[in-house]
Amino acid sequence: MKPLLLAIALAASGPASVQAAGDLTKQEPIVVTLTLGNAQGEHRFSPDSLSFETGKLYALRLENASRNAYYFGSQGLADAVYSRKVMVVGPDGAPIAEVYGPVRRMELKPGGVAEWWFIPIRTGRFDDVMSTRTHTEAGMRATIEVK
Repeated sequence: MKPLLLAIALAASGPASVQAAGDLTKQEPIVVTLTLGNAQGEHRFSPDSLSFETGKLYALRLENASRNAYYFGSQGLADAVYSRKVMVVGPDGAPIAEVYGPVRRMELKPGGVAEWWFIPIRTGRFDDVMSTRTHTEAGMRATIEVK
């Protein structure tokens, strides 16, 4: 019986390399910028491929550089991260609002900027980054990988 209890205790604690060290909320965010559209009116995400690493705090800065309103959403990414907050950034670069809770989809008006602060907690490759069906059919797609 003792070997069984020891095995259960070791399995529950897991390998030391898997457990996080320190307070993850004290990290400075790694800023990654994703541009939605462009001044020429092309429906695109730039860059169209992003990579994140589990356990690190990111501020995914979404910038709408066009005259069109665009959505940003990835169900795969939303399910693979802990969302800390979304900051709406004003024209002067200062935050004007913060939103807390799970993030599924955002709409950015022309010239709009938002930062989604999150910590990836699960790995995966997500090809579901999109705006609207029409924009996706026009080539507005992106891929995100969490390592």
